[in-house]
Amino acid sequence: MLQACLNGSRDSAFHAYTPLTPARLAADAVAVVAAGANELHLHPRDASGAETLDPADVAATLEAIRAKAPGIPIGLSTHAGIAGRLKAMKAWQVLPDYVSINLIEDDAPELISAALSRGIGVEAGLWSVADAERFVALPEAKKSLRILIEINEQDVEEGLAVAAAIRKVLARASLDVPVLQHGFDASVWPLYQDALMRGLDGRIGLEDGKHLPDGSEAQDNAALIKAAFRLARVPPNLPPEAVPPLAGV
Repeated sequence: MLQACLNGSRDSAFHAYTPLTPARLAADAVAVVAAGANELHLHPRDASGAETLDPADVAATLEAIRAKAPGIPIGLSTHAGIAGRLKAMKAWQVLPDYVSINLIEDDAPELISAALSRGIGVEAGLWSVADAERFVALPEAKKSLRILIEINEQDVEEGLAVAAAIRKVLARASLDVPVLQHGFDASVWPLYQDALMRGLDGRIGLEDGKHLPDGSEAQDNAALIKAAFRLARVPPNLPPEAVPPLAGV
C-alpha cells in the first residue's frame, strides 16, 4: 500500500503546491489517486490556514475529498500541536476512516481509545524504541489498523538503525498488524526503498519532503507518487544510469 501524505504542517512557503483548503485537497486527492496512491493522510486547516480538528472544518474537508475521490480511505493527523484535539474528535459528525496517533505523546492511549470507540481506525505512530515498547504493552495494540514507523533522524544510517530497532520490538510482540515505514526530508527515499525491500507499506508526499529521488524539487504530490512507483518497479541492484526516465516526473 502506498499512502499519499498531502500537506502535514507544511505551507505554501515550503512548496507552492501544498494543498491547504478543502478544494485544493480534493483536487490533489484526485491527482494522487490517478498516480497510484491507495490511501490519503492529511492535516485539515481552518480559514486562516492553521491546523485544526474542529468538527466543521473536518467535515468540510472530508466531504470535499469524498465528492471528488469516492471510496479512497482518508486519515487525519491528531498531533499534539493541534489545540483541543480530543474534545474535537469526540464531537465529529463526519468521521475519517482513520487517525494517526503518536505514541510519544502522553495522552496517546486516551486518544486511541476514543478513536476506536467511534469506529475510527488507528495508525499508531512510533518514532523510537521507547514508543514501540509503550505501544505493544497497550491492550488496544492488536486492534490498530496500522503501525507507522516514523523516522525523523536526518542521518540516513542512523534512521535505518532506529527503524530496525523498532521492527525488532514489533516482531517480538507478534501483533499481526500491518506496518508502514516512512522517513522525513533527507531520509524519505532511503526509508521508502528499505520499506519496499522488506515488503512494508510506504508513504510519500509533501508532508514528508518535496524532493524527487534525484534531488530535484517535485512539481507536486502526484509527481512524488509517480516517482515512488518508478522506484518500486526498479530491481534493487540496478545502477541509477540504467533506470529509464518516467514521463511527467
